[in-house]
Amino acid sequence: MGVFIFPALVSIAVGAAAFLWGGLPALFLVLLLAVLETTLSFDNAVVNAKVLGRMDARWQRRFLMWGIPVAVFGTRFVLPIFIVAAAAGLSPLVVAKLALFDPSQYGEYIEKAHVAIAAFGAAFLFMVALKYFFNDRKTVHWITIVERYLSRWGGIEAIEVALTLSVLLLSSFIVPTAAATILFAGTVGVVLFVVIEGVAQSFEMAGTHVATAGAALFVYLNVLDAAFSLDGVVGAFAVTSSLPVIIAGLGIGAVFVRAFTVYLVRARTLENLIYLEHGAHWAILGLAFAMLATIFVHVPEAITGLIGLVFITLAYVSSRREMRAVSITPHQ
Repeated sequence: MGVFIFPALVSIAVGAAAFLWGGLPALFLVLLLAVLETTLSFDNAVVNAKVLGRMDARWQRRFLMWGIPVAVFGTRFVLPIFIVAAAAGLSPLVVAKLALFDPSQYGEYIEKAHVAIAAFGAAFLFMVALKYFFNDRKTVHWITIVERYLSRWGGIEAIEVALTLSVLLLSSFIVPTAAATILFAGTVGVVLFVVIEGVAQSFEMAGTHVATAGAALFVYLNVLDAAFSLDGVVGAFAVTSSLPVIIAGLGIGAVFVRAFTVYLVRARTLENLIYLEHGAHWAILGLAFAMLATIFVHVPEAITGLIGLVFITLAYVSSRREMRAVSITPHQ
C-alpha cells in the first residue's frame, strides 16, 4: 500500500493550499471534485493497469511520477485550452488568459466546444473498447453470448475503425449543423488511437527498443487518460467556475487513479479477478455512448459515473464467484 503514500501527501498539501487560498468553501469543493474524479475513474485505472503491465518497472515509475504533471496540467488545463481555441477560432494565448482571469467566460467557451470534446473522447474510447472485444485471440469471455460473437468478427481487418467511423457518420446526419465538428474531432480520435497503439505494438513485437516501446505506451496511457477526463473537466464547471479549484480537485483524483493503477499491476489483481478487465471495457463502451449522447441530449454526470461503477462491481462479483468455483472444483 506504499504506493498511496505519495497521493496522500499530495492531497494534504493541495488541501492545505486550498484552505489558505479560499477557506473552507474552497477546501470542500476541492475534496468533492477529488472524490468524484477518483470514484468515477476505476474503469480507467483497470484498463491502464493492463497497459502498464506491458511496461518495464522504470516506465511504470515514470507513469506515476512524470505522468502527474501531464495529467494535472496537460489533460485538465492545456488540452481543453487548445480544444476551445480551435472550436472558438481564438488563439490559445487568449483562451489561456480567459481560463486564468475570467473563468466564467472560459466555462462558457468550454460548453460551446462540447461537441468537439465529446466527439473526440467518444471516438477514442470506442476504439479502446472495440479493439478489446473484436479480438479473435480472446478466449476468456464474461458476457459470453455477446463477447464470443464479437470475438469471431475480430478477423475482419480494422472492423473497429469501420464501426467507429460509421457511428460518427450517423451522428453527423442526426445533427447536420455540427457535422463537420463531429467528423473532424472524431476522426482525430480514431487516427490518434491507431497511430499510438500501432507504434507501441510494433516496437513490442520487435522485441527490442524497450525504451521506445515504453515511451509509446506512456503516450498512449496519457491520451487514454485525457479521453476519460475531458468530460469530467466540462462537468467540473457545473460545480465551480474557479479554475484553480478544478485543477486542484481533479488533480488529486488523477494522482490517486494513477497510484491505484500501479497497485493493480503490483498486486496482479487482473490475473486473479479475471472478469475485471471485461467489466472495465464494457464501462468504457458505455461511457463512449454516453459521451456521444451528450451531443444530442443532456446526460447527467451521475449516469455516466454509474455506468462504470455498475460494470466494475458486476465484473468483480463474477470474478469472485469464478474464483470460488475454481477452488471448490478439485475437491469434488
